[in-house]
Amino acid sequence: MKEEVFISIQDLPAPRSEVFPFFADPANLEALTPPWLRFEVLTPRPLPRGEGALFDYRIRVRGLPIRWRTLIEAFAPGERFVDRQIVGPYALWHHTHRFEDLPDGGTRMTDQVRYRVGWGWIGQIITALWVRRDIARIFDYRKQVLAARFTPAPGHQSAP
Repeated sequence: MKEEVFISIQDLPAPRSEVFPFFADPANLEALTPPWLRFEVLTPRPLPRGEGALFDYRIRVRGLPIRWRTLIEAFAPGERFVDRQIVGPYALWHHTHRFEDLPDGGTRMTDQVRYRVGWGWIGQIITALWVRRDIARIFDYRKQVLAARFTPAPGHQSAP
């Protein structure tokens, strides 16, 4: 089965020095995941950080409970990090998070997910019917949460 690529770009009205630490804290992943996935971090607290960190999660996909384990395979503070699924529902899940400064002092956050369901032609049908749409819905939810989280304070004006 072919590899799929999903890209999401969001500009946030906060500096990278504020945005990156929020994403680098794995405890915030629960808030960024839609309730319909019933996402739960299973890794004991305090959660590890940085390159080499492993995380265990439990989610529900279309009602089915699934265990998921990811590895942070690259971590460049303030710039990017990459997580890769080790155990979970995908034959491939490779998620790169990039952070760039915007001229107005905000941050552009780019998520690129490379994924493959597996299971041959059955996986192609599942991807066409559900997976692409579900991934888009997950990132749409995430955009809403982030827009609310990083909303400028009343009276705040962006730099010209």
